Amino acid sequence: MQGMQVWGAMEAGGFEEILYASDPASGLKAVIVLHNTQAGPALGGCRMWNYVSEEEALTDAMKLARGMTYKSAISGLPCGGGKAVIWGDPAKDKSEALFRSFGRVLERMKGRYITGVDLGTTVQDMDFIAMETSHVTDMTGTLGGSGNYTAEMTAYGVYLGIEASLQEAAGSRSLAGKRVAVQGLGKVGYALCRYLRKAGAELLVSDVNPPLTERAVREFGASAVSPGAIYAQDCDVFAPCALGGILNDAVLAQLSCRVVAGAANNQLAGPETAGELQARGILYAPDYAINAGGIIATALELQGRGAEEIRRRVETIGQTLADVYRLARSSGADTAQAADRLAEARLAELAP
Repeated sequence: MQGMQVWGAMEAGGFEEILYASDPASGLKAVIVLHNTQAGPALGGCRMWNYVSEEEALTDAMKLARGMTYKSAISGLPCGGGKAVIWGDPAKDKSEALFRSFGRVLERMKGRYITGVDLGTTVQDMDFIAMETSHVTDMTGTLGGSGNYTAEMTAYGVYLGIEASLQEAAGSRSLAGKRVAVQGLGKVGYALCRYLRKAGAELLVSDVNPPLTERAVREFGASAVSPGAIYAQDCDVFAPCALGGILNDAVLAQLSCRVVAGAANNQLAGPETAGELQARGILYAPDYAINAGGIIATALELQGRGAEEIRRRVETIGQTLADVYRLARSSGADTAQAADRLAEARLAELAP
């Protein structure tokens, strides 16, 4: 997107601000997108990825920022939505200088955007950012910076959301004997497998990194499936926990499940996909509603809340999804439309 195309996309999507940052000395190339700050400062992680193009980096940031607005709103958090992406290879382009430069960019934004760990960034990276600004989370010594806490809370929320989705689709939230196909075994996907297995689910797992699949087979008694075959597995729940955009026409034609409920952001290839899932008799758990555990944890820690209170708040995700499904039934909307309506209503309530 260039020139007026960017402004048109901003207007159409309700975006407030796009900020580009460059620092040749450190190699920083970043874009920060603020989608909506009606309810409070924009909250959203800092992603570092080796994008194919500037357009791809901007598009990713815009999609993720909008998702953060809706994720915060539907969860009742006094936060807006934003996202930062740094263009570079996280395996070789990182440096203290780069992240401190990014921190200075945040400091100039005066708290309108608060960032944290995301794909391709680490607690150490947040520590470097914190040398230049206080508008950052997930540093050493915080809950978000402790082990895999944020991923754990995200996985816990997804697990509870799967239970709520089974209640809606099958009349019982029990996972005992249910077959769940988990795509992606990173921190969140792996933690989700642990919750599911403890609840008695039978796991089918897939990841592009074979050692992760082997680990899940060994530790959870899961059945390994090749990445290309995971969509067609006969199962009760398909849980996408890798990158977004995977629910396209080709994948929909392969699905053999009652529920799609997972941790990945922006799962739908397009807004019409949720309706197509519904037409196929598949219940879709809107991604930003079910995967909100991490942002709930971050927002509440910023308010000074402790781990027990955060866990109790994450446990409201099941009720949020029940509200979404009830609205979808009563209005005739698909679940993605119902989630948007609920989020927009809550956003209006939270606006000052």
